Amino acid sequence: MSATKREFSKRGLTLGLLSVALTFAVGLGKPAMAADASAPDLLIRQLSLETIEAVKADKAIQGGDLQKIILLVDTKVMPHVNFQRMTASAVGRFWRQATPEQQRRLQDEFKTLLVRTYAGALTQVKDQTIALKPLRASADDTEVVVRTEIRGKGDPIQLDYRLEKVSGAWTIFDVNVLGIWLADQYRNSFAQEIGANGIEGLIKTLADKNQKAAGAAVKA
Repeated sequence: MSATKREFSKRGLTLGLLSVALTFAVGLGKPAMAADASAPDLLIRQLSLETIEAVKADKAIQGGDLQKIILLVDTKVMPHVNFQRMTASAVGRFWRQATPEQQRRLQDEFKTLLVRTYAGALTQVKDQTIALKPLRASADDTEVVVRTEIRGKGDPIQLDYRLEKVSGAWTIFDVNVLGIWLADQYRNSFAQEIGANGIEGLIKTLADKNQKAAGAAVKA
């Protein structure tokens, strides 16, 4: 496997673990307490620990059941993610030019793209564990970075989270995979598409990719 392919594989696995960590934080197959959003590192720790066990116990997720993943993302992930801010950051300066309806459609298509892109990585979750690094933040901070490592076979994989505090609760608005923040990863390509075809052009491109992926999944 080439270095580029190994890097992509690591990114897919790591973002898959992120999806898992958030999606199954409440737990599957056994009761679990709601994630504690009063402290950013406690939130990430609880989501991560409960999730890996849940994924290992769920054969449908291991088999890549996309519809189940999407449903659980909608019901479990969104309460812990400020997806509007994540999408706005990926779209960059053009976000303010979009109408509220365009912003909603961008969020919907971007979320679907991320879920479909990294759903296959969920099948790779086997013996990984997640270790938290010391939190560098003061009590009055409203934005922090929680740094973690995914440990298993091979070198540790960096996975960091940007969180913001709103109304006393912490939510995630960006993720750093192997040194690249998720929003940054998409910003250049989104800007190029908007520059060429406008905001509607970006929405159409994302929708076309999602429809193509959905069609391929049905045929498979």
